[in-house]
Amino acid sequence: MSSAATSLLDVHALRLDDARALLQHDGTELPAPADGPAAYLQRIIDGLCELSLRDPLTGLANRRHFRAVLSREIEIVARSGNSALLLMLDIDHFKKVNDTHGHLAGDKVLQAVARCIAGCVRPQDTVARYGGEEFAIVMPDCQAAYGETVAERVRQSIAALSIPVSPLLNLQITTSVGGAFAPVWVRSTADLWIERADTQLYLAKAQGRNRVCIDHQQVISVSPEEKSLLFGNLALADSAWGDLTDSSTQRFS
Repeated sequence: MSSAATSLLDVHALRLDDARALLQHDGTELPAPADGPAAYLQRIIDGLCELSLRDPLTGLANRRHFRAVLSREIEIVARSGNSALLLMLDIDHFKKVNDTHGHLAGDKVLQAVARCIAGCVRPQDTVARYGGEEFAIVMPDCQAAYGETVAERVRQSIAALSIPVSPLLNLQITTSVGGAFAPVWVRSTADLWIERADTQLYLAKAQGRNRVCIDHQQVISVSPEEKSLLFGNLALADSAWGDLTDSSTQRFS
């Protein structure tokens, strides 16, 4: 924004009441109009962007932010060949917590689990609330042995929690964890990566819950969708070359 436009901007004429109310409700420090119109608007925009990427209950990344991080990591793995792990975690029998103790108790369990997971991972890892009682962790530059260790550490740390949900009641819960490494040197999709991790999560549930299952296969198996992403352009090129060859043959025969 140019200095001339800034000097003409009247922030009091803008309808910012709802934006300010959202930031205030979230506990964000409100900017001061005295800082200047441009700085004032920038701080409001930054605050709203932060809210749009964060789950309001747990403070973790929300699903939108998680998918953006996952897509970016897929690109990095495809270019660099570095190893990256996606973990999907689901609280075991969470519906029973809500049905027995109420949704307020369920919210306290979700918040405690979120804090526990965030405390088990590295600063460069992204922890997100994927939906309901399901969480996700994106772990870039993650070797197989380290990923298995972290997944077990998360599972054990959650199982060891004693979560106060009322003055007279503490709850203990467990989680099932499924994981999948991104296929290296392959430009896959977020949906395919999530599907592989979810398959391992369902396997952990089927094997009795409160356990970790990780798919270590990084390349070999390529789905039809992945084949299309990998070789679709090559197939089109081959087809075009074949058409050109046929027409050339007819021309010179």
